Amino acid sequence: MNGYSRLKPINPTLVVVEATGGLELPLIAALQVAKIPVAAINPRQARDFAKASGRLAKTDRIDAEALAHFAEAIRPEARPMPSAEVQALDALLSRRQQLLEMRVMESNRLGACADPTVRSSLERHLAWLEAEVAEADTRLAEAVKASPAWKEKDELLQSIPGLGPVSSLTLLAALPELGTLDGGKISALVGLAPFADDSGTRRGGRHVRGGRAAVRRILYLAALSAVRHNPALKAFGDRLSARGKKPKVILTAVARKLLVIANAVVRTGLPWNPGLAMAR
Repeated sequence: MNGYSRLKPINPTLVVVEATGGLELPLIAALQVAKIPVAAINPRQARDFAKASGRLAKTDRIDAEALAHFAEAIRPEARPMPSAEVQALDALLSRRQQLLEMRVMESNRLGACADPTVRSSLERHLAWLEAEVAEADTRLAEAVKASPAWKEKDELLQSIPGLGPVSSLTLLAALPELGTLDGGKISALVGLAPFADDSGTRRGGRHVRGGRAAVRRILYLAALSAVRHNPALKAFGDRLSARGKKPKVILTAVARKLLVIANAVVRTGLPWNPGLAMAR
C-alpha cells in the first residue's frame, strides 16, 4: 500500500509541506491527484514556528511534528498546483537566470585575466552563454505565443511602462495567483508587504522579507526602469523622495505599486492607464 492510499482513509483536511526549490512538486501533484488539499510553505516560516513552539533541535521527525502543529494552528491556504505549462515556463526562466549569472561571473573573470590561453577559453564560454541566453529568450517567446491566454496576459502586463518581456514572463510563471487576489494579499505573497517593527514608544523602520524571491528581484529591476520611463510612477517616487524616504524604500514602494497595478490589469483584463498608479 503506497503512502497516498494510506492517507485516503484518514481523510485529511490539509497536508502541509515545505517548499524546497521544486523537489516538493511531485508530492504536491500526487496529493492533488488524490484530491487531498495541500499547501507549500516557506521553510523559514516552518523553522521559525518550530523554534517558537520550543522545538530547538532539528531532525526529520521533529520537522514533521512541527509541520503538523503548524498546519493545525495556522491553517495555511491550500493553493492549486501550477499547470504543466506554467511549470515549464518557470523552468525556462530559472535556466535563463542561471545563464545570466554565469555570464556575469565569466565576464568578471575575463576582466581580471591576463593569460591569453585562459582569456581565449573565457571568451569561448561567454560566446556560448550568449547563444544559450538567446535560445532561452526564443523558447520563452514561443511558449507565450503558443498559449492564447498567456499571450493576452503578457500583452496586458507589457502595457505597463516599466514591465518588459522578462518581467512579464516571470510574473506569469512564478506568480500564477496574479489577478486572483487583492493587492494586499498579492504583495504579501511576493514579500513586498512591509512589516512593522515597533515596540512601546519606539517606531522602527518597515521591512519586507520572505515571499517569492524571483518575483521580488524582477520587480526591483522593473522599478528601476519605471521610475525613469513611467511618468505616473516617477511622480510617485518623487513624492516619496520629497518626504525624505531613502532610495531603497522608494524602490521597494515602486516595486510594490507595479505589482498591484499588474494584478489589477490581469484581474480586469484592461490595459495600463495612469489612474492605476493612484490606487493603493
